[in-house]
Amino acid sequence: MSRLIVISNRVSAPTAEQPSAQGGLAVALTAALREADGIWFGWSGQTGETGDLKFETYDGVTSATIDLPEQDVEEYYDGYANRTLWPLFHYRLGLTEFERDFQGGYERVNRLFADVISPHIEPNDLVWVHDYHMIPLGWMLRQQGIKSRLGFFLHIPWPPARLLIALPEHRRLVEALFGYDVVGFQTQEWLETFHDYVEREMGGTIGENGDVTVGGRTIKAIACPIGIDAKEFIANANGPTAQATHERMMESVTGRDLIVGVDRLDYSKGIEERFNGYQRYLETRPEMRTNVSLLQIAPPSRATVQSYQEIRATLDALSGRINGAFAEIDWVPLRYVNRGLPRDVLAGAYRAARVGLVTPLRDGMNLVAKEFVAAQDPEDPGVLILSRFAGAAEQLTEALLINPYSPDEMADAIEQALAMPPDERIARWRKMYDNVVNEDVIWWRKRFTDVLTAVEPVAA
Repeated sequence: MSRLIVISNRVSAPTAEQPSAQGGLAVALTAALREADGIWFGWSGQTGETGDLKFETYDGVTSATIDLPEQDVEEYYDGYANRTLWPLFHYRLGLTEFERDFQGGYERVNRLFADVISPHIEPNDLVWVHDYHMIPLGWMLRQQGIKSRLGFFLHIPWPPARLLIALPEHRRLVEALFGYDVVGFQTQEWLETFHDYVEREMGGTIGENGDVTVGGRTIKAIACPIGIDAKEFIANANGPTAQATHERMMESVTGRDLIVGVDRLDYSKGIEERFNGYQRYLETRPEMRTNVSLLQIAPPSRATVQSYQEIRATLDALSGRINGAFAEIDWVPLRYVNRGLPRDVLAGAYRAARVGLVTPLRDGMNLVAKEFVAAQDPEDPGVLILSRFAGAAEQLTEALLINPYSPDEMADAIEQALAMPPDERIARWRKMYDNVVNEDVIWWRKRFTDVLTAVEPVAA
């Protein structure tokens, strides 16, 4: 059996300080690493002089991390990854910052990863690189003489060619993907936008079997939607903490219908548009106002980036205006929570909700939508309202699919969801549930690694 080498910006493997893997992705990868005697490489999250890799083995999983100098963090992580690639890949050209220093730091850190990791890679290893932080790494590993099978998975959207060409040296970035043997995208749409760029800008060809050829180099590109750890999340939803949370939520809404939104605080998640849609619902249906309550959970992220500070200020003001305009002495229309909650607590909140409101403006997948479905009571499930621009919309077609930019469309969907009869709710939920369970995170991991195992390694 080949050893699995995972490389990502941050490492989520279990440690003595954090014995449980965090999130479905970490659960799937740590299980595979344990089976394959693999290693998970990444940044430690700490700043300092870069030294040797720090290896730790816990519960059968080995992780290896390095520190990064503060300048590298500023230019590679805060800069190119989160102020250039993240907004551009989420179709927010106006928020994208193009700084030569950012690009230099990004390539410098990827080169550092290649230098320190390559001595630990063996010829028969499967090397799986994750996400936009590490796009050039495969090519740089090839330059180090690595001939192992290399795979790359992009967790966020791939932008259309007309946006990507705004990136200085965009072709250089895409050419780096041809250092891998397999490149995976969340959806067929993102795969097709990649194909379009390759054909338009690089003169490449697309084969019927998923092969993508530019010049004399061929890689395999696939759509491979990530799932959640469905078994674990369903168990959470039926556990004592979730049940206690469910009871607390039902007591707090005092017979009203609960709408729940859960998102990292990010402009791509459409939380401002969600608040505007909910406000439109309250404005246009005054008779329903005190019958419903919205709970929005939005833990902050990337607090050092200016655009994230601005979205937090906007949402603070907007939530205050909505409550000021519509609240009664015994009812608050919107509860806005700026901190993260444990997964079993979230499972209980999802189950208590009549509506799950998942409205990103652009999202690679959005696992909250799948968690909401997994957490529901089979005999009395809630209704998922889902943005058409989330990757999950390709799979969860029985959700109420909406345009999140339209407050009227969102208000109409809320009305439809709250009035939906039980038989329709159950029928819609059942189809989505089957997809969530059958195409879970273990299925995703196996699908990608099976494709990677089957290819002949391509030497650079």
